[in-house]
Amino acid sequence: MPRSAITICAVPQAASGPFVFHGDFSENLHLAKKVGFDAVELFLPGATQISASETKAMLDDLSLGLAAVGSGAGWVVHHLSLTSHDEAVRRKGVEFVKSLIDWAGRWSAPVIVGSMQGRVGLNEERSEVLKLLSDSLRELSSYGLAEYGSKIFYEPLNRYETNLFTRVEDAAKWLESESLDDVEILADLFHMNIEEADLAAAIRESTRGGKNRIGHIHWADSNRQAMGFGHTDTAPIASALKSIGYNGYLSAEVFPTPDGKTAAEQTLRSIRTSF
Repeated sequence: MPRSAITICAVPQAASGPFVFHGDFSENLHLAKKVGFDAVELFLPGATQISASETKAMLDDLSLGLAAVGSGAGWVVHHLSLTSHDEAVRRKGVEFVKSLIDWAGRWSAPVIVGSMQGRVGLNEERSEVLKLLSDSLRELSSYGLAEYGSKIFYEPLNRYETNLFTRVEDAAKWLESESLDDVEILADLFHMNIEEADLAAAIRESTRGGKNRIGHIHWADSNRQAMGFGHTDTAPIASALKSIGYNGYLSAEVFPTPDGKTAAEQTLRSIRTSF
């Protein structure tokens, strides 16, 4: 059975974002444990505002794992992109993600590249932007593996958030073509509900070279609420995940609707029912 994770946001500028718990950081860690999650996924403002050593002590005390760390504050707060045509901005973006890799290094935990991937802008060549993305992911992946044995999760987003890769299979093919063998895909079911014709088929078809490229799942319903509060049918998705031998996390990156505790409890209920 896949392990469960819950998102905790510590970025004030993302207070209206799709994260289950906002506000007091320590209190949210305890609440994640109380509800019954295996791990937390953290959305941090950066690598210096919250102590990694103190967080590790708290997580160890609560017997909670760290599923992943999101890098989206690099875009939301600092407007950094790994594919910016401005080399200085791109370097700052790479260094921002590296600092989060360092922060998560105590757990050898993955760092997510989602909104920081950027997009192809007006008068830009897609091939050139993808080259920048490939170079950035390669540098970050090499750094994480060499220093901490950790990985990068790349997240295809929906068409309203990026025009790079919006479908899981396309991202898997591209990662293979670039020999980015240690970069894994974060498959977000909310984004997939917009872009994929068949969510279960997309999961199965992300296998390349005998290895499935999916390393992390955002367990979110069609309306980006907790699974079970929308119209997503989880049975074929669960079957597909079982068929590829998925043993990573199912993480709730969803809106706290009607409130965080209810969304968290519903997420766990849906996971247990589905698996």
